[in-house]
Amino acid sequence: MPAALSTLTRHAVLVALDEFQRLGRSTFLRTYGFGEARDYFVLHPVSGLACDSKAIVGVAHGIQFPDRGPLGPKDFSGGVATVAKLLRDLGFELSNASAGEPAVRSSNLARAWSREEVELLVADYLQMLTLELAGQTYNKAARRRALLPLLEGRSEASIEFKRRNVSAVMGQLGLPYVRGYLPAENTQAEMLISVVSQQMDLMPQLAAAADEAVERLAVEVEAVDHAHAKAAAPARQFRAAEPVTTYHRRAIRRDYLERETRNRSLGLAGEKFIVDHERWRLLKSGLGQLADRVEHKSVSEGDGLGYDVLSFESDGSERYIEVKTTAFSELTPFFVTANELDFARTEPDRFALCRVFDFRQGPRFFEVRGPVERHFHLDPATFRASLQ
Repeated sequence: MPAALSTLTRHAVLVALDEFQRLGRSTFLRTYGFGEARDYFVLHPVSGLACDSKAIVGVAHGIQFPDRGPLGPKDFSGGVATVAKLLRDLGFELSNASAGEPAVRSSNLARAWSREEVELLVADYLQMLTLELAGQTYNKAARRRALLPLLEGRSEASIEFKRRNVSAVMGQLGLPYVRGYLPAENTQAEMLISVVSQQMDLMPQLAAAADEAVERLAVEVEAVDHAHAKAAAPARQFRAAEPVTTYHRRAIRRDYLERETRNRSLGLAGEKFIVDHERWRLLKSGLGQLADRVEHKSVSEGDGLGYDVLSFESDGSERYIEVKTTAFSELTPFFVTANELDFARTEPDRFALCRVFDFRQGPRFFEVRGPVERHFHLDPATFRASLQ
């Protein structure tokens, strides 16, 4: 089994499972060149759908390592000691068809959530977010267990996944989301947006906590462990949800994440963090003269260049770094200008975007190279209007 599979994450497998469910078995297997499984099937944690385990692992590899792409059926072996063990270790439930085990978990078949259920779950989610933004502790598991008797036979796994659906909607509305619940889109986006919007209007404490969180002053970080500051770049997720009506989305959109982008103290502190990291990286490689030439361009020459930091590769060639900073998680949406997009396309081999995240808790970052649209979905957010 390829060594990279030993580092496969649960998130990558979940994204592959979601795509399997969206495309259907035949299309999924045909798209990625896999035959039908005979023995082991991994069950989708929400719908209970039985998915061909080896194909799921191969596709998950491409999701986690987009530069390497998905693995084909001949690239690794399946079976109980490899694929089945890997998926069980990640917490997934498997079915062995050759042993006569059921291919789907009937107690957890896909069933649309009612509006009443969604309202209960969203209210609990927004309460958690308010506590988190205010710096107060809470117990996710205890709150999840308290919800169980109020819902219509939902499992804990179903509640956990629905919380991730809420996170996806929060990003669409320009709101931060609860840590630990990575956004996952689904087919009830319209209802979720409506419920979140209505409940936000009834929660002034959440609005106040979000205001304070995005506008809080940020200062330069000290004593950074640069050896562990860089993280792997998350894979771009598939968009499987139905489109949301444009006028409806605009009518209810909040702009907290856009306001965080305008927090100049946070932006400058994040840029300085990357400047320091680049100098550390070059010094560690014995390239002190290059480290001395790293320049914070957005400070020395101003915005408008299409990048913030001038640094260097080990061979002395220049690299241009655009820095985007958030106090929230690595999957938080951010804003990019047309100038930055054009510059990245003009310098695809030398442009890098560094996404600094969790800045207030202990900053880390991931880096992607080349055109921005290669790694992120781009949604039009602002247009310039003129009469000529």
